[in-house]
Amino acid sequence: MFEYMGERLSKALKNIRGMGIINEQNISEAMREIRMALLEADVNYSVVKEFVNNVKEKALGLEVGKNLKPDELFIKLVKDELVALLGGDYVPLKVNNGLTVIMLCGLQGSGKTTMAGKLANLVRKRYHKKPLLVACDIYRPAAIEQLQDIGASLNVPVFTKGKINVLTIIQEALEYAKKEGLDYIIIDTAGRLQIDEELMKELKTIEDNITLDEKLLVIDAMMGQDAINVINGFNNKLALTGAILTKMDGNTKGGVALSIRHLTNIPIKLVGDSEKMDGVREFYPEVMADRILDMGDILGIAKKVEDVISEDEAKDQMQKMRKGNYTLEDFLTNLKQMKKLGPLENILKMLPGARKMGLNNVNLNPKDLAHVEAIILSMTKEERRKPEILKATRKQRIAKGSGRSVEEINRLLNQFETMKKMMKNLSNGNMKMPF
Repeated sequence: MFEYMGERLSKALKNIRGMGIINEQNISEAMREIRMALLEADVNYSVVKEFVNNVKEKALGLEVGKNLKPDELFIKLVKDELVALLGGDYVPLKVNNGLTVIMLCGLQGSGKTTMAGKLANLVRKRYHKKPLLVACDIYRPAAIEQLQDIGASLNVPVFTKGKINVLTIIQEALEYAKKEGLDYIIIDTAGRLQIDEELMKELKTIEDNITLDEKLLVIDAMMGQDAINVINGFNNKLALTGAILTKMDGNTKGGVALSIRHLTNIPIKLVGDSEKMDGVREFYPEVMADRILDMGDILGIAKKVEDVISEDEAKDQMQKMRKGNYTLEDFLTNLKQMKKLGPLENILKMLPGARKMGLNNVNLNPKDLAHVEAIILSMTKEERRKPEILKATRKQRIAKGSGRSVEEINRLLNQFETMKKMMKNLSNGNMKMPF
């Protein structure tokens, strides 16, 4: 997500580092690079022009204090303007204490039906809601079946009445939800290859007759600047409450995200960042600006971890790390939890400085983690807790049981000891690495 734009902006800002003073000449050179980076990332021209003018005007008026260097001040200013462009404040998804009714709309192929499933999965896990998917795409072949398959994979109920009037379907779905104690209704509406009168008429009928808490437009981020026309087209007929950008893990340059809020005043509420059913996240402008500028996404990592490890478990692990009591048994537990976080390389991309360290291009082989897991599983509980007792005969037994070599076992033990020292130092506030 935003890798292309981020790389170009990072190169532009690299020339700023070490800048002794801020003057019109070096600011102009920097802004020329930033302008090209944004335009090549498919950010709308008028948005780029305004952004560049704002940064330049504010930069020339900066007073350099004692705590920050001129280059640091300039980079902070660029980040602040990016945050403003992305929408400023975080606009949360509506989640009521009681019933919440959401309508998803968009063009065909935007990923709307899949997003309905992801949204159901998100509100169930994050907000402990009981979702109901409502199948109102009665035109696209197999659309109802697709939603039913998604619901079955998530164990989320899907309400369908076949290809009858959509208003009747929704009204009966609300009655069904009330009877079954379901409190988060997600309506998957029909899409078209392009905006047409029939599509808008149907959506308008739903808006006029059903109390909707959210009217969210699902947009394919790979559309580029055409997305602005699509949003305005829908918003002219419906009072949209937000947008969801899908396929942000693809080859999109990310420019549309920087243009949407500024040109349409519609907040981006969610982004889809993988094909999996947990591949959706809330849109935080400041976090996204940090990602673009390679400052990391610690909040995103924390939210992913929240889903697989409880607060009590986390505190227990921290205590063990602090005291140096972290064992291979704990490491095995963490390995299993890491699998639930998704591909490890996606987590590495979220670390501060990932692009600079080359972590955004790392490809990790899942087999390597499987080999590590096999080695640890071939140990006894005592050996996992006290790896110092692992002498030659024990290692040979483990090698035979795991199908790995003694050299691999030795390498794992050495790496584990190094990691233990590092974690103890970090958890105690000592940032010096033990190597």
